[in-house]
Amino acid sequence: MAAELKVTRKFDTTTFRHYTNDWNAVLHCHHFAALYSQLADDAGDLFDGPKILTDSAVEAFFPILQNYFQTNQVNDLADRAKIVEDFYAFTGMGKLVVKDSSAQNGQVEMPFSHIDSGWIKKWGNRQKSVNFITSGYLKAAFAAMHNQAPENYEVTETASIVAGADKSQFSVTKK
Repeated sequence: MAAELKVTRKFDTTTFRHYTNDWNAVLHCHHFAALYSQLADDAGDLFDGPKILTDSAVEAFFPILQNYFQTNQVNDLADRAKIVEDFYAFTGMGKLVVKDSSAQNGQVEMPFSHIDSGWIKKWGNRQKSVNFITSGYLKAAFAAMHNQAPENYEVTETASIVAGADKSQFSVTKK
């Protein structure tokens, strides 16, 4: 039987914080995510904003996914890939399809992206990708799926919805 994502949601009325599976969670809107992605990208020479967003996503999602696999004893690679897809959808970021989840070279398609959608509605298409957070999520996901450190993986967006593709595509490579 395929793994099914188990989620508990709580709201602490004392601290006004949301929790998903006992992890502090921040709810977002795709227009806001598009805005802070643009601000990070616009930072130009001041700092590498896209890398900060990608690294932040790795730091946020790696322990959550790693813990989820351990706590729920999800050991089968296909089941882990399904949880990765389902958790991404649960966060409201869009839809991922893990096409190849090998430890050395993975392929992921994203037929729908809330960040791309928000970006296109606000500013239209552009040639550079905007999925800095998704890239970090996938880096964390592949590391967690294969019990590796996230720095062992590199993610490249090879096609992008915001650039006019019908779906975004990501290549995941172990260094």
